Amino acid sequence: QVQLVESGGGLVQAGGSLRLSCAASGHTFSWYAMGWFRQAPGKEREFITTITWGGTYTYVADSVKGRFTISRDSAKSTVYLQMNNLKPDDTAVYYCAASRTGWQYDKYTYWGQGTQVTVSS
Repeated sequence: QVQLVESGGGLVQAGGSLRLSCAASGHTFSWYAMGWFRQAPGKEREFITTITWGGTYTYVADSVKGRFTISRDSAKSTVYLQMNNLKPDDTAVYYCAASRTGWQYDKYTYWGQGTQVTVSS
């Protein structure tokens, strides 16, 4: 059974940093990519970044480029999202997701429960 468990969310002041973690279990050897999405109240879910399981390709949305960095530790089956220079607009529930078929936004079929990130001004 596949499980994705996020951690590291919380409340931070604007300009601060947080690091989210996503620990995966269950048949991770066949995954193509793991990524992060976020959803703010009243807004659609946004695909913000992903990394292929082999680490050869990353995608970062323009909205977070230069501030957010994705990385993975395949030995620990864990993906990280380092978020720097956070802004109030980054406030959202952040979801980890995994894909077996591609890195694009519509390829993710496994999801974590989400972790809240709140950035105060």
